[in-house]
Amino acid sequence: MTLAPETTLDRPAPASAGTATITATRVELLAGGHWHAVCDAADLTPGRGVAVLLPDGRQAAVFLDRAGAVYAIGNQDPFTGAYVLSRGLIGRTGRDGRPFVASPLLKQRFDLATGQCLDDASVAVPAYTARRG
Repeated sequence: MTLAPETTLDRPAPASAGTATITATRVELLAGGHWHAVCDAADLTPGRGVAVLLPDGRQAAVFLDRAGAVYAIGNQDPFTGAYVLSRGLIGRTGRDGRPFVASPLLKQRFDLATGQCLDDASVAVPAYTARRG
């Protein structure tokens, strides 16, 4: 799923709530010194990622871990050039429990907090500050 930052994420309330509408919790990324709403938190599945489009045309991969924390890194796999990191599997390192995503192509792991490749210290992807807004 890719959502443009200007996408409206208001959803109608359930029928039992009458005709009122509710505003869903949004996930926001800090990019270019500004917070950008990129998707509805309800669109995230724990343990999975989604690709989002930033205002400058870059792609980010947004993840919700099983503990409820939100992370965002660049979506482009630096080893292949493909925009696929949002499709990777997330996990935690055994030693220190750092969250990572494994690329679905060549399986290199990227730290979700820093973007650093855990398998090649000379490689990193952009990391974004993420929050629920």
